[in-house]
Amino acid sequence: MEFERINPLTHEPASKAAAMSPGEARAVADRAANAFPGWSTLGPNARRALLVNAATALEARKDDFVRAMMTEVGATAGWAMFNLMLAAGMIREAASLTTQIGGEVIPSDKPGCLALTLREPVGVILGIAPWNAPIILGVRAIAVPLACGNAVILKASELCPRTHSLIIEAFASAGFPADVVNIVTNAPKDAGDVVGALIDHPAVRRINFTGSTAVGRIIAKRAAENLKPCLLELGGKAPLLVLEDADLDEAVKAAAFGAFMNQGQICMSTERIIVVEPVAAEFVKRFAAKAKSLATGDPREGKTPLGAVVDQKTVKHVNSLIDDATAKGASIVAGSKAQHVLMPATVVDGVTQAMKIYRDESFGPVVGIIRAKDEADAIRIANDSEYGLAAAVFTRDTARGLRVARQIRSGICHVNGATVHDEAQMPFGGVGASGYGRFGGKAGIEQFTELRWITLETQPGQFPI
Repeated sequence: MEFERINPLTHEPASKAAAMSPGEARAVADRAANAFPGWSTLGPNARRALLVNAATALEARKDDFVRAMMTEVGATAGWAMFNLMLAAGMIREAASLTTQIGGEVIPSDKPGCLALTLREPVGVILGIAPWNAPIILGVRAIAVPLACGNAVILKASELCPRTHSLIIEAFASAGFPADVVNIVTNAPKDAGDVVGALIDHPAVRRINFTGSTAVGRIIAKRAAENLKPCLLELGGKAPLLVLEDADLDEAVKAAAFGAFMNQGQICMSTERIIVVEPVAAEFVKRFAAKAKSLATGDPREGKTPLGAVVDQKTVKHVNSLIDDATAKGASIVAGSKAQHVLMPATVVDGVTQAMKIYRDESFGPVVGIIRAKDEADAIRIANDSEYGLAAAVFTRDTARGLRVARQIRSGICHVNGATVHDEAQMPFGGVGASGYGRFGGKAGIEQFTELRWITLETQPGQFPI
């Protein structure tokens, strides 16, 4: 059985993939479990060499990746190439970690006792990746787990099965042993049953999921029933604060990039621009002009910075946020509603707490501007959200910026930088409804290994009985 992914722009078939059943998914987990012992005992430099090969193999599929992302999710060539570049870097960073999975000797109060801690692979890791940054997030779901000696299963998104399958093809061509790197694809209607079967499988010992907060809650509950740890990177409502001493031109550039890169379909996308009153009018003037300059067009033509959103559902959601805001007193200073997936960059000014756009994640090319009285009020507004993934603050006083950043509840905060910023070696993740745990660098090692305490007795024991 197969299912089709339809191109959101042309409505023609974009790709086909196997519509696996829960039973077939369980069989994949069985094979991964059988492959785990051999892979887990392979030396760190052998694992490193295969990961380096995989990065090169990924880059060699550049044209296939660009084509797949354009047709499956409406991405621009630029976004696809950025995905490929960062994903290859993530694999190489994971390769560098294979010899850093260390332990320590801890002084023991017991005479003659040598106490050690070791980090060991746990088994099969299930990585569930989304469609919006499919190469980056597909690779992130499996690279560090592999470096740590785990077997992996990538549960592909139903919206980009070809893109995610290309990742697995690259790893296979790099020489990984059979069944160490696996993929599960399924029709949309079967997603819940397939994911549930994988989470319940006894060989699957960790789950990492990137996606919506609503689905993340479901996965966390299912994993908790099995007493399995999760790493969850979920939704966001990233604030960008513009203080009265900010360089407005720099703030405008960063806000536009953060709000509209990949049509606002990034977990770190700038969704709330919080501007203090003394500079609000001037900032809005400059930002609206910038947004109006960002054209939207068919990504296959490669002539515009913005491409298509992923589906008509996104169009309907963004339009509803705009309607609600304008009905409650906000004004559109750039862009507009749209009836198709080629949506314009839209800026809504005068956003208040009464409006849905104040709290609800838009995940589309629309951003709200909220006026704040002063710095303290801007911090209050930034923290008035269930989400806490990325944030940014603009000020010419870097000490002030650091002070403000430390008062914002988020996993990530940038001073004088965009909310959209990712690097392979950085600890990436959020708080609150944005999830828990951290991808990236050494933080990833902690997520995908088991910390064990082992003792070695070097002299006869003394016991009270």
